[in-house]
Amino acid sequence: MKRTRIKICGITREEDLAAAVAAGADALGFVFYASSPRYVTPQRAAQLMVQVPAFVSKVGLFVNESAAQVRAALALAPLDLLQFHGDEDAAFCSQFGRAWIKAARVKPGFDLLEYATAFAGASGVSGLLLDAHVEGYGGGGKTFDWSLIPRSLPLPVILSGGLHPGNIAQAIRAVRPWAVDVSSGVEAARGIKDARKITEFIAGVRDADAGPFV
Repeated sequence: MKRTRIKICGITREEDLAAAVAAGADALGFVFYASSPRYVTPQRAAQLMVQVPAFVSKVGLFVNESAAQVRAALALAPLDLLQFHGDEDAAFCSQFGRAWIKAARVKPGFDLLEYATAFAGASGVSGLLLDAHVEGYGGGGKTFDWSLIPRSLPLPVILSGGLHPGNIAQAIRAVRPWAVDVSSGVEAARGIKDARKITEFIAGVRDADAGPFV
């Protein structure tokens, strides 16, 4: 049985981290983008990461930061994976000695295959995160047309953008991603996670994994 990996992003509190781990999340995301309501400082992220057990990945999300700022965050927070959500190119993303993924903001007319190909051969790249194209950075809790995703992308697909317990099974059956990434879809308020929604979301992923694909 295929197992879709799950990242719960935008962790800001110890209780939310504990709920995500208990429910079976594979990865936790920490947002180092100051304009986000889920922003945490590297110092605060490091405090939270003390509670992350073995084999749960710690992911740092950056948006158009300087190389010095990324390195400063790495010096404080023991990140396993870097996630770049801005206009960073492959050379920038590859310089930090960590595995990384790159976000693509998907909309009609966007050549996703060309975009993925530009990153596919870069050192350390581990996947392509697909999010909705909205004003600013991040998907804003919006879905996009999953039929825009080519079947032949050269990188593992991490599906994001407007996912929640009510649509996650449909999303997995339609896209068959390597992983899914959720933030606002499992929140009680902006930056505050809902343990019940996290549990329901992960259960929905597992149900979809066990069922037939379309």
